[in-house]
Parts: sequence; C-alpha cells; structure tokens
Amino acid sequence: MDTPLSTIAVVGLGTMGTGIAEVLARAGREVIGIDVSEAAARHAVTALEASTARAVQRERLTEEERRNVLARFRTFSDLQAAAEADLVIEVVPESYEQKQQVFRELDTIVRPGAILATGTNALSVTRLAADSARPERVLGMHFFNPAPAMKLVEVVSSVLTAPQAVEAVTALARDLGKEPVAVGDRPGFVADGLLFGYLNQAAAMYEAKYASREDIDAAMKLGCGLPMGPLALLDLIGIDTARTVLDAMYAESRDRLHAPAPILKQLSEAGLTGRKAGRGFYSYEAPDSGTVVRDALTPPEAAESAAGRPVSSVGVAGSGTMAGGIAEVFAKAGYDVVLAARSQEKAETAKARIATSLSRSVDKGRMTAEARDETLARITPAGSLDAFAEVDLALEAVAEDLEVKQQLFATLDKICKPGAILATTTSSLPVVACARATSRPQDVIGMHFFNPAPAMKLVEVVRTVLTSDDVHATVRGVTTRIRKHPVDCGDRAGFIVNALLFPYLNNAVKMVQEHYATLDDIDAAMKLGGGYPMGPFELLDVVGLDVSLAIEKVLHREFRDPGLAPAPLLEHLVAAGCLGRKTGRGFREYARR
Repeated sequence: MDTPLSTIAVVGLGTMGTGIAEVLARAGREVIGIDVSEAAARHAVTALEASTARAVQRERLTEEERRNVLARFRTFSDLQAAAEADLVIEVVPESYEQKQQVFRELDTIVRPGAILATGTNALSVTRLAADSARPERVLGMHFFNPAPAMKLVEVVSSVLTAPQAVEAVTALARDLGKEPVAVGDRPGFVADGLLFGYLNQAAAMYEAKYASREDIDAAMKLGCGLPMGPLALLDLIGIDTARTVLDAMYAESRDRLHAPAPILKQLSEAGLTGRKAGRGFYSYEAPDSGTVVRDALTPPEAAESAAGRPVSSVGVAGSGTMAGGIAEVFAKAGYDVVLAARSQEKAETAKARIATSLSRSVDKGRMTAEARDETLARITPAGSLDAFAEVDLALEAVAEDLEVKQQLFATLDKICKPGAILATTTSSLPVVACARATSRPQDVIGMHFFNPAPAMKLVEVVRTVLTSDDVHATVRGVTTRIRKHPVDCGDRAGFIVNALLFPYLNNAVKMVQEHYATLDDIDAAMKLGGGYPMGPFELLDVVGLDVSLAIEKVLHREFRDPGLAPAPLLEHLVAAGCLGRKTGRGFREYARR
C-alpha cells in the first residue's frame, strides 16, 4: 500500500461516479471509468467534456489543461480494466448484493497492494470488507453530491481496515482539495447520520399535516440559514435512497427517529422518488429537472386579506435583545411602537440600544440618517403596560417562563382595548396556556421571531384551536408588511424550526458522548457535507446550552419519544455551569471579554 494512488478506477458512472471521476482527473490522476452500461459511460464522457468546457469559459482551466483532463479519463465496460488501478472506488447502487458482487470480482482482478473503497452512505463497510479476500485493504470513501463542488469526504474504517490504507486515502482526499473526516463504520456515518434523522422528522411532520411542504422548507431555510429545505433536499437525494439509508440506520439504532416515515415508503413504491422521477414531495418540469412547477398542493398566491383587523400601533413588552429587535422591525415598517419595560429607565435603555443598532445601519449605508431619526421617533418608551391601552397589537417578549407570561397576559387582558390582538413570541411554551389566562382567547396568537429579529426573515405564526380566523389573517398580513416571511404552524412544542433543529443537535451530542467522532469533525462534516452555516456544537454554544436543554426537555415531555431525551452530556455541562459562549465555556472554551 506504499504505492502512490496515481491510477484510480471508478466503478459505476452515474451522477456520483461521474462527479468523482471528474475530481480525480482534474487533480492529475489517471482515471479508469467502468460501467456495464455503455450509454452511462458515454454520458460520463459527455458530462466531463461539458464541465471542462464551462471551466475554460470561466477561465478556471486553459484549453491545454482541459485536453489533458479529458485524456486522463478512459471508460470501459469490463471490471478487468481495474487490473492496473492503485485504488478502486465503487459507486454502484446501494445494494449489498450488487456491491458484494463487484468486490468478489475485484478480488480476482486487482493487484495485491490495491485499495478497495466503497462509496456507500448507508451500508456496512465491515460487512463488505468481511466478504473480501483481503479485508484490511477495504474502507469507505464517501463523497457528497455534487462531488466537484462539495468539500467533504468521509473516510470510513472498519475494525479490519489497515491504518496504511486509511492514511493513503486520507492523503489522496487532501490532494483532491477535499476535507477528509475520519469516521467509524455505522449507517449514515457523521453527516448523513445526523442529516437523515432530521429529514425523516420533516417528512413525518408533513405527513401529519402539521405544516405545508412550502412552510416546512421555508422555515428551515430562513430560520436556520440552510441552503435547501428538508423536503426539497429529499427530492434531490432521492426518496428511495433516503428510505434505504433510514432503514439501515433504524436496523442498528432502533431509534424511532430513524424509522422511515410511512410517506417515504408510499412515494418510493409509487415511483415518485423525487427530481429524478419528475415528482416527489414537489412536482418538477421534467425528470432530472430542478424546476418546481405548480400542482394540486401548491398554495394559492398570497393575497391581502380584507377580513383582517386594522393595525397601526403596536405594543412590545420587554427590554431584552428580542424585544428591542422586534420594536425596531415594526418601527422601520412604519408602525407606531410603544416599548414597555418594568421601569421607565429600562425602557429608555432599550430604546438607546435600538438607536445604536440603527446608527450602525446608517454607517453601513443600509439606511439614511433621516430614516433612522423617523424610525426612532415612532418608538415611545414606557415604564408600565398601561401605555398599551390603545395599541392594536400587543406583543410580549419577556422571559421564557409560563407563569410570568400568563401573569402578563392577564394584565394585558385588563389593559388592552376590545379587538386588540395579543401575541406571544414564545419558542417552546404552549400559546393556548397564555390565551387561557385572558377572557378573550380568540384574540391570542403566537408570533415567533428569530434572533436577531431585524436580520432574520422568518416568523412562525402559531394558531391555537381557539384563535379566530380574522386574528390569524391579520397577523399574517402584518408579518408580510414588516417584510418578514410568515409560516403557519399549530400550537405544539417546538413549532416547525425547533422541533426539527433540536433533535438533530441532540443527536450530535450523542455522537460525541459515544466517542464516535470529535466536535471538530462533526462540525466540519455538517458545514462541508450539509451546507450548514454553523456546525451543531458551534450553534449550541451560541444558543446557550441551558436554553437548548430547556427546549429539548419540552420536546421530550410533549412527544414522549425516548429518542428525544436530552443527551446526558448536555445535562452534565449545564449542571457544571458550562452554558456556551455567554459563560466562556460550553462544548468549547472561549476568551473572556
């Protein structure tokens, strides 16, 4: 295994195999492309020709470099062509039978020092290695789609894999300009192990008709900064592929969060496997197209509702970051805002922080000094909720404590005029419990903003079983007018975003707790393999481990699923006072300010 990996065979020239072949050829390797389908081989050559031609047009390659890349890629229909390879990467369909057949044949073809890599993301590398004549040279090399663009490569060792093979493949991945992450052999590895549980929960949420496919996808893109929503991503991956991965994960973990949602089976067996079929959760212009077209489930174009209540003045209760951010958002949109805190001094201080925020926008050229002054003039600080007597919408952003919020709603019920809408910004508490503290539960609704409110576009509009239609219509209209994106959800723990986000974060903690992977490798895997703006441990430390634990406890209490029980490691860190960046130590340590 000391031979440099200069000649590499890729077995299976589908989308992934073709992408891997391109990465290798552009990095100077001799590439032997093998596929039993001559049509697939021709398509791979055509794809490489088109991709390198685009690179020349964009001045990323010269014409001579392009010719050299194309010359390094040869295609064959017989596995015998792998005889001269230093490394063979198989990327055939996710089936033990097909992969085992390829490995058995390769055993009789490749030279003794060659390394055999499987591109699986769901099947056991150990099981494939055990069937090989030389299991010490078998490992996993999991690229992500599209291979030329995605930086992550998971290098998967079994208990049988020789360290030299791992070192050689890891060095190759770095030479290809990729970021290799070393992982052990379990279904899904790191990135897919976390990703597919989240995707499965999103599918189950949609199947339960809790929220529309558009709202689920918009919520995760706008609330978490993800490049795609989960249902659109399932369509891209292939619903049948996702079901295979989840089946393998559930077989090992027996965690209900990994048990494939029934809708995945229904769609797969109906042939509605996503983009490749032209239809999955969404309908597409044609098979293999990424262009979504309207279908029977597409919501009608949003229209301004005439049935809503007039809203021109807004009261915001609270003096913290979220209250100030929400007040700023409404004032920027032209609403008169009363910002009420527990004292006049606290309210004035909160307004001063808004002034600082607006001045930063002026400095960055995002608004004029005149617009800043007009916005500030619309905000009236108050030391008592009595100032809410004439507001049309009263919105609380106080501590996430149900008793505190219920007392506040009881007070708002006495102070606010008839017809005023009362809203809570809670992220985890039952909205109906706030509504029941008033004599007008039909006027109470949830408006869950995300932090920082001026920057984040999402608002989860949470309707209880008692909320009236006109209140719901009014709040959706107001949310649009403050230039936010409303998504509808029912009054249950976590709403959309937290119900999908926090089980994923909890599972990441369990991976570290079980010594499966390191913090750094998990964070790198999710950023590079999943396109997440932050890794799970970076995010946990920013959110606060105490806040995260509280939300996970609420989810576990509501859904009673053992898989949602907070990871003991998270509980221990919170008990030790390691709450994240705000205390200088969470999963990582931070410099004190």
